[in-house]
Amino acid sequence: MISLEKCELCPRRCGVNRRERVGFCGAGARARIALVSLHPWEEPCLTGANGAGTVFFSYCNLRCCFCQNHEISHEGKGEEVTDERLAEIFLEQQQRGAATLDLVTPTHYVPQIIHALEMARGQGFSLPVVYNSGAYDTVETIASLQGYVDIFLPDLKYVGREAAAEYSQAPDYFEHAAAAIRKMVEIAGPVQFSADGRMTRGVLIRHLVLPGHRHESMKALDWLWQEFGDTVQLSLMNQYTPMYRAAEHKGMNRRLTTFEYESVVDHALALGITRCYVQEGQTASEKFVPAFDGRGVKESGR
Repeated sequence: MISLEKCELCPRRCGVNRRERVGFCGAGARARIALVSLHPWEEPCLTGANGAGTVFFSYCNLRCCFCQNHEISHEGKGEEVTDERLAEIFLEQQQRGAATLDLVTPTHYVPQIIHALEMARGQGFSLPVVYNSGAYDTVETIASLQGYVDIFLPDLKYVGREAAAEYSQAPDYFEHAAAAIRKMVEIAGPVQFSADGRMTRGVLIRHLVLPGHRHESMKALDWLWQEFGDTVQLSLMNQYTPMYRAAEHKGMNRRLTTFEYESVVDHALALGITRCYVQEGQTASEKFVPAFDGRGVKESGR
């Protein structure tokens, strides 16, 4: 039973009463949102003609030293909203012509999201719902989303404890992410696409290749292929940008080399992976970071 009164929504299991104080992530009783937008830079199967209907939630249960969204994930920039307003936001994204409802960093607000989805569906909401998380989720939280989420969009950030501890303050990351992703696949089933190429159901797993860690990326691909084969969609990203506090960690204050990324792509091909997006060109840039200016959060129809 997921609850705000004794919060165990993520593997940190703080156990705090979120109606009285906050735990590790910083989130309280109400959802806090930094931006509501039509986002063109998600994977093509999620964006359609108008973009994914992103809702960027504030705070996070990870502390990634290179987080490009650090002003909202670490610093909590954003506006609190009621569950009723959250339901309105979901409906407004549908009215704008969004291809999907893309819930970005939603783990710590799952109870509010479920309540808002129930209200929105009662008013005609029907978009595919995307749960876009860092995969540092509990199995119980993912299980609670059955019937509410159509597409799971987790990151698989690390396989080893050392990198997870140093870069995200979560040495147990992989064991929890692996269990959570297995549950996501169990709930959503094999990937499904519409005739026009939109993803309608399934799991799309992202992996960001980090500088100096191409062999860990290969191990991540090994695990994904062994566990799921081609029943999931993968997205290999080369867009690592040394932002926030990356320079404080040895080897992280540089972009990825072409060799590093292409060697990981070649490994995916050698394994036999066919359902995989790859990135080309200059994707490592701060210009791709949204302006978290509160658009669409407060005013209906804005």
